[in-house]
Amino acid sequence: MSRVRPLRRPPRLAPGARVAVVAPSGPVPEERLQAGLDVLRGWDLDPVVAPHVLDRHARFGYLAGNDADRAADLQSAWCDPAVDAVICARGGYGAQRIADLLDWTAMRAAGPKVFVGFSDITALHEAFATRLGLVTLHGPMAAGADFVKSARAQEHLKATLFAPETVRTLVSDGTALVPGRARGVTLGGCLSLLAADLGTPHARPSARGGLLCLEDVGEETYRIDRYLTQLLRAGWLDGVAGLLLGSWARCDPYHGLRALLADRLGGLGVPVAEQFGFGHCEDALTVPFGVAAELDAGAGTLTLDEPALS
Repeated sequence: MSRVRPLRRPPRLAPGARVAVVAPSGPVPEERLQAGLDVLRGWDLDPVVAPHVLDRHARFGYLAGNDADRAADLQSAWCDPAVDAVICARGGYGAQRIADLLDWTAMRAAGPKVFVGFSDITALHEAFATRLGLVTLHGPMAAGADFVKSARAQEHLKATLFAPETVRTLVSDGTALVPGRARGVTLGGCLSLLAADLGTPHARPSARGGLLCLEDVGEETYRIDRYLTQLLRAGWLDGVAGLLLGSWARCDPYHGLRALLADRLGGLGVPVAEQFGFGHCEDALTVPFGVAAELDAGAGTLTLDEPALS
């Protein structure tokens, strides 16, 4: 079975770079969007808002406009040669609904550029990896409350975008669920989205050889059990090199959840770092997906072989 391989790194950003903000998932609060745009402008970026970012679906209020418009915004931004990066406005739900509406051939021809998001955007991280072969950034989004209120989240994303060699080592505040060191290629995102991706046209066959990053939000322990068990039963975790566990915001108390994580993941026989500081948490780190790295679970460090962006 194939292993997770390093992906092509997009170019880093420079002052004056044009950044498109898109909404592939849920509806976007305008006030938070404006605050996020102000942050990007403060970095000497030129943010442009896609036409349908502030739309709301007529029947399904959890979607930022209809599927065709959300897909068109993403594809147009990606294929615009004047755009250097695409940053998602927020997560929620809806990215899966547009994944098959995108013209991946045209997007691949548009060349590499930076793509940023997390949560529901996990579905697109996987598609960008399998269809475009590109490194993407699991990081805070332009209209996210965690982004507009957190200096640390802003500074870590900014450093990753402009000077990625300065953040080649990511340090967690947590401990090791299973100690040890492992080498592999980073991938992952929101656990429930990875489980939902199984069997779709953009799903990887497995996480073999990968350093798998997992987090989620607002899930009861039995549901996390179900997602992990589904990945285990599908053989998707066979051969995984190591795991990094991020935040479990608004889930059950962590002592119970920790026991479940140990029960489901401890038998894999690989290092598992916990509370790594990415995902739905304050001061979230930006983690590049598709980069070869070394995990030291005991020390709580992830060291990239090379900067996330070229």
